[in-house]
Amino acid sequence: MSDRLATRTPTSTAAPRQAALRAAVRLRLTTAYVLLLTVTASWLASQGHAERARFVRHNSSNVHHMEVGKWWTLFTSGLVVDGVPAWAGIAAVAAVLGLAEWRWGPARAGAVFVFGHLGATLLTEGAMWVMLTARIPGALSRARDVGISYGLVATGACLLALGPRPLRRYGLPALALALAGAWALDQQLADAGHLVALGLGALASRTVWMRTRAPATAS
Repeated sequence: MSDRLATRTPTSTAAPRQAALRAAVRLRLTTAYVLLLTVTASWLASQGHAERARFVRHNSSNVHHMEVGKWWTLFTSGLVVDGVPAWAGIAAVAAVLGLAEWRWGPARAGAVFVFGHLGATLLTEGAMWVMLTARIPGALSRARDVGISYGLVATGACLLALGPRPLRRYGLPALALALAGAWALDQQLADAGHLVALGLGALASRTVWMRTRAPATAS
């Protein structure tokens, strides 16, 4: 009996590792992004308050940075988890982006996420630029604008819009209502951006590219 257990134990422990490795390979986009977020969050956690604030300030995709040509902040801003604990934001990315990549493949999942992140950022900062030009009170040229939430909301909205009928009928309106409620309560730039990202995700779901079945991938 002991010999049988000895021969079965390595196989039983290796199987979960192999399954995890296959999942990581199949979800290579999600795995890479989660690793980047984890490394950034770990580094920020090791820094003092002043250094963390400096990093966020220099990577915010706000009107000032757009005007001085720091367009790279449109991408580096998406490496910072902001507004929620880092572990919660990273887990949300793993779940939502991972599901999208599993269903659509890395190209389409990444395209929807980036479309939501860049599109919502540019539209909200464009509106802020108009407010600054018109000298409307409350507009800020150096607003704090970092995080993963725009891409996350757009991807989630697209998943709901392309999901089973109950999700399309109830899930998407429920998400829109929750985001609208948050904007009504706080009226922050990010809250408006979340509503824009939801609209962009729903818009992406209407494209022929997203409605075409993804090719089968080897597991």
